[in-house]
Amino acid sequence: MLTTPVIRCLKKKHPDSEIHFLTKNSFKSVVESNPHIEKVWTIKQHVKEIISDLETIGFDHVIDLHKNIRSKQIRWKLKSNYSTFSKLNFQKWLLTNFKINKMPDTHIVDRYIAAGKDLGIVNDNLGLDFFIASKNEVEVPFSNKYIALVIGTAHATKALTPQKNADIIRALSHPVVLIGGPDDMRKAEEIIGLSDKEDLISTCGKYNIEQSASLLKQAEVVISPDTGMMHIASALQKPIISIWGNTVPEFGMYPYIPNDKTKVNIVEVTDLDCRPCSKIGFKSCPKKHFNCINNIDVQEVKNIIDSIVISH
Repeated sequence: MLTTPVIRCLKKKHPDSEIHFLTKNSFKSVVESNPHIEKVWTIKQHVKEIISDLETIGFDHVIDLHKNIRSKQIRWKLKSNYSTFSKLNFQKWLLTNFKINKMPDTHIVDRYIAAGKDLGIVNDNLGLDFFIASKNEVEVPFSNKYIALVIGTAHATKALTPQKNADIIRALSHPVVLIGGPDDMRKAEEIIGLSDKEDLISTCGKYNIEQSASLLKQAEVVISPDTGMMHIASALQKPIISIWGNTVPEFGMYPYIPNDKTKVNIVEVTDLDCRPCSKIGFKSCPKKHFNCINNIDVQEVKNIIDSIVISH
């Protein structure tokens, strides 16, 4: 998601270019409907799965926005011009281990854009892109305004607990739709049991990514932890309440809506000396208290939602 402005701005600068995109199989659905991309290549685990095909095509330039071992292998094999960006791993290490913040006040999207400067790419400040095929548009589950609550994350220490989700839901006067994948179905059932709310439904495991995005698009507000669905909501220009657990916005991956920053609302516990404990996340809290989530102010979330709904 966070690479999509580079794709769009590259196509604007070089409209006759043919852009190919390489990602893992599990992420294909995020970009496969992007009209700026000629072809999406995927791998399961290893570069060797597709490298011979890529070598046959011959590329003029590679923009490496992953900068890991696999992407470096691609650059070496293709022997084309390339550009990349600084991952700022040392600065992230300082912030995570010593709470010394030397991170630049720059979103990672802007650092990605800078990787294309030799190709003349300039940020158009239109934000992220996410395209929903017409076949994946789904019917709105409620006739009145509803809140989309994202409950799934790749790492548990980024996610709201079932109890915290339920506390937020009980505080709201609006219908709520739970958004998540198949792995979140049991969690959704637990949240529903704890919430005791009639106008609450789970869509976890029922829809693909584009269909879930369709539900985000039609929501009044999106509540989400630091996860991919948060970035999809940003691409759809939705008002977002972005809730942060063990990671922090200072890493530069907060919701990116540069043309309307009023839509981005950050909620976090700022007075914890153990936070951030990781630049990615853990299966459980290393300190065992999980106060970065347990101490999230439910009333703050409610107040933000009320102000957004009233203004609309």
